[in-house]
Amino acid sequence: MCLGIPGEVVDILTEHQDLAKVDVNGVRRTINIGLLQDEDVRVGDWVLIHVGFALSKIDEEEARSALEFLETLGKAYQDELDALRDSHID
Repeated sequence: MCLGIPGEVVDILTEHQDLAKVDVNGVRRTINIGLLQDEDVRVGDWVLIHVGFALSKIDEEEARSALEFLETLGKAYQDELDALRDSHID
């Protein structure tokens, strides 16, 4: 199962403006935010992530609610976190 997971933007990479570092429940990874170029993504914003791409900008309340729901999925959510943990964008 593939899920969209909320992550908080913790850094925008200055050398690659279409890349940002996000935090998803303590897992920090670089993702592509190029699809949101018109959204003015900044540090502290929340985005919905799927396969290394930010698909949409969401508010913190929506992110928290989604994370609470995802945690109830157990293994599917853990598998998605593991996949995020193992992913790398250079």
